[in-house]
Amino acid sequence: MDPFGKYLKVVSARSTLKEVLKKAQDGGIVSTLFIYALENNILDGVIVADKEDEFYPIPKVVTTPEEVLEAAGTKYSVCPNISVLKKAAREYGCEKIGVVGTPCQIRAVRKAMKYPLGFRGVNVELLIGIFCMENFPYNGLRIIVEELCGVKMEDVVKLDIGKGKFWVYTRWGETKTVKLKETHPYEQSSCHVCTDYTAELADISTGSVGSPDGWSTVFIRTVKGKDLFSKALEDGYFEIKSIENVKPGLDLVKKLALVKKEKNMKEIEHRKELNLPVPLKL
Repeated sequence: MDPFGKYLKVVSARSTLKEVLKKAQDGGIVSTLFIYALENNILDGVIVADKEDEFYPIPKVVTTPEEVLEAAGTKYSVCPNISVLKKAAREYGCEKIGVVGTPCQIRAVRKAMKYPLGFRGVNVELLIGIFCMENFPYNGLRIIVEELCGVKMEDVVKLDIGKGKFWVYTRWGETKTVKLKETHPYEQSSCHVCTDYTAELADISTGSVGSPDGWSTVFIRTVKGKDLFSKALEDGYFEIKSIENVKPGLDLVKKLALVKKEKNMKEIEHRKELNLPVPLKL
C-alpha cells in the first residue's frame, strides 16, 4: 500500500520570515508560500481558514500578505474553504487562485478542476494540502476545549496536536492538554472513510509530523509546486534540511499514513456491506 502518493521531493523546512514564525503553527510553510506567491504575482488571491470570536473557523478570500499573516495557524475544526471558490473569481476578480485545505478538500477541488460544471471561469493555480488524521465539527471542538481541558473558547489563542495529545494555549499563558484518544468521540464521522493523510493530490503538502519542533515536513508533488518552492527557497524565504537527517523522520509519517489507510479501508468495506455511502474515487 502506497503511503504518500506521488511526489517529486520531500524535505524538512521552516520559514525565514520572523513575522510568520511568531504566528505559525509549525514551520510556517503555507503562510510563507502564499505570501511569496502574492508578492511575486504568481497568485492574486488565496483561500484560507480564518477565525471569528471563540475560534470559530470561517473561509476567507485574501489578496494581501498582511491578510495571509492575520489568518495564520491551524483551527482544528471544519472550515468550508471550497465554498468561496466562486466568490474569489467572481466577486474579487481573482484570476490565479491558491487554496489551502485538508486532504478531502484538496480532492474536492481536483474533482472540480477535472469536471468543472459550475466552476467555469474559476482558475485554481495552486493547491496546498495539510496533513490530517481527522477533524472536528465546531461543537465537538468546543467540548474538547471547554469540558475536557477546562478552558473557555474565548480565552484560546492557539490549538495544536502532537505527541499523542491535544494542546490548548490560553491568552493567560496557560497550557492545557488532553490525550488524543479522549477526543475520538468528537471527530467528524466522515473522516473515518478518508484514506488520505498527506494530501496526496496537492501541489505541495505539509505538516509537522516527521520534523523537529518548529519545522514542517514538505512534500513537493508537482512541477508547479516544485517551481514555486524552489523560487521561494532561492529568494531566501525558507531554510531546509534533508528529511533523512532529522528526527523523527519520514518513518513516522509513513506509519501514520498507513494507519489511516488501513483503518479507514476497513470502515469503507464495513459500510459497503451495510449498503451505506462510501467515497467516490477521483
